[in-house]
Amino acid sequence: QVQVVESGGGLVQAGGSLRLSCTGSGLTLAGFAMAWFRQAPGREREGVSCISPSGASTYYADSVKGRFTTSRDNHKNTLYLQMNSLKPEDTAMYYCAADHEANDYCSASWSEAYEYTYWGQGTQVTVSS
Repeated sequence: QVQVVESGGGLVQAGGSLRLSCTGSGLTLAGFAMAWFRQAPGREREGVSCISPSGASTYYADSVKGRFTTSRDNHKNTLYLQMNSLKPEDTAMYYCAADHEANDYCSASWSEAYEYTYWGQGTQVTVSS
């Protein structure tokens, strides 16, 4: 079964850090732009970040710029999201998503869920105040 699988979520205090990982299972991530999304209860799914297939370009939502960093290791077939200075409003289910991309960039509409073909089941991040 082709899928992506997230891990690394948990409970952390405000100001703390977490690193999320996303691994391809039956899917080689190297040919995909990869994104992180999050969804809090009662809210729309929000695009957090995107990284181009080679990792050369990254894109972030304004709400996380300067605090979150996305990276990838194509040899390990893994995507990462390093989250620092976490705030209670970062509490959400975090999903990784893959968009097959022939060019080495993220789409102009990278933060829109419809761009992505493969989605993981999510990993919960809870930030306590």
